[in-house]
Amino acid sequence: MSLNKISILSTRLLDDEFVRDAEAKDVLVDALPFIQTEPISSTDLQKKIREALAMPTTIVFTSSSAVEAVAPEVGDKKIERKIFCIGHSTKQSVAKIFGERSIAAVADNANELARAILSASITRAIFFCGDQRRDELPGQLKQNNIEVTEIVVYKTILTPRKIEKKYDGILFFSPSAVKSFFQINQLNDEVVLFAIGSTTAGEIKKISKNKIVVSDVPNRETLLNKVISYFEMNPIHH
Repeated sequence: MSLNKISILSTRLLDDEFVRDAEAKDVLVDALPFIQTEPISSTDLQKKIREALAMPTTIVFTSSSAVEAVAPEVGDKKIERKIFCIGHSTKQSVAKIFGERSIAAVADNANELARAILSASITRAIFFCGDQRRDELPGQLKQNNIEVTEIVVYKTILTPRKIEKKYDGILFFSPSAVKSFFQINQLNDEVVLFAIGSTTAGEIKKISKNKIVVSDVPNRETLLNKVISYFEMNPIHH
């Protein structure tokens, strides 16, 4: 690692342990959230979620926020469920709420998850999602004659803030955070942008021409290792 410390902005909050691990490797991380998620609360929605969960059906999650929004309605009933999800944090949430055995497949992005669902010969699925959900996954499933019932269980609120400090790199964990950040911020060309996955990277490409580095696996630890290895190979001279 270069003797110069690397200054990074994370556009979501991180565990203290994660930040300490980074600092031990000369990567100084500021963590500021650029989005908030809120569960949608209504008696009609609660009823709809309970009815969906009461069936031994295939369930799809693409974010841990959706899992957490559904969690209060899960209850103690041991109903057989086959759950497909995207990303490490979503998998962890599913395992915690539904149990490890319920997980049928985990993928790194929407295209991979669609392939996993199609290979499982499923005819219908319930997709618990947010109000900013992307079209790729439900679109591919519907094109392949899978009946998809979408239930919006949380909303995403953009919380843009102006950044005055100069950073060597910025971490993005969702397309929504990318939109929020670039609403009121511009970057110098040398700032490196790190994306948790290909979908987030695709959103960055729409807005910025800065260099993008994509995590090999969509989880925070892998992304941090990607940051460290990148700056080891490309040291910054302040």
